[in-house]
Amino acid sequence: MEVLRHRGVRIVPFSFPYDRDPGFLSRELAKMARRFGTTVGRAERWRARLAPAREAAHEIDALTWDAWKVTGEENHLWLVNCSDFNGDPDRYARRAAAFLRKARARAPRTDLVPLAFVGVPPITSGLHRFFEEAGARCVFNEVQRQFAMPGPARSLAEQYLRYTYPYSFFERLADIRREAARRRVRGVVHYVQSFCFRQIEDILLREEIGLPVLTLEGDAPGPLDGRTKIRIQAFVEMLQ
Repeated sequence: MEVLRHRGVRIVPFSFPYDRDPGFLSRELAKMARRFGTTVGRAERWRARLAPAREAAHEIDALTWDAWKVTGEENHLWLVNCSDFNGDPDRYARRAAAFLRKARARAPRTDLVPLAFVGVPPITSGLHRFFEEAGARCVFNEVQRQFAMPGPARSLAEQYLRYTYPYSFFERLADIRREAARRRVRGVVHYVQSFCFRQIEDILLREEIGLPVLTLEGDAPGPLDGRTKIRIQAFVEMLQ
């Protein structure tokens, strides 16, 4: 932030309270609204407007693990795009509805090992696709699903209190455990970025999750490398 501000970029700070204090978060939302010349009330109306797009994303997620009709890569792409709805939420909702019509008509694919993909969304291309080639499917994309705001909420503040990613690892761990059990996953893929502080969370995940864990580290954008492919194949074979 300091470097960007030094370069003349306008910085708009926003802080998620570590202790998930609702009063603190409500004040931060009000401050951000004022900075952009709007109000929390108008933001609440936008939250309602975005609900159909998010509901479509939630159904895509359900079709991945409950009906086995959506691939892990499709799940990843539709959910990760809930971060900004590709800049056009109405178009996103229309495209998602069209995708759902096609996906519902598919035959289920139930011969794959169900995996949980936790950690930051990957910048390595083809990662989810290769898991399916190796005989597994990522039926739970943790952070991508959080971008779709899956928890029920009565207000914007409550929605962002339920959003696990900005808070401690233990809030995320509770969500991972719950969804891993519900989706009957048999292994966990933990994706981390090089030089990111979240790498330290791999220690906690391995101690607490109670499932086999494969940790993959990303560096720069690019295709999946041969060494990682071999590790994925060995992990899936072990689970099989």
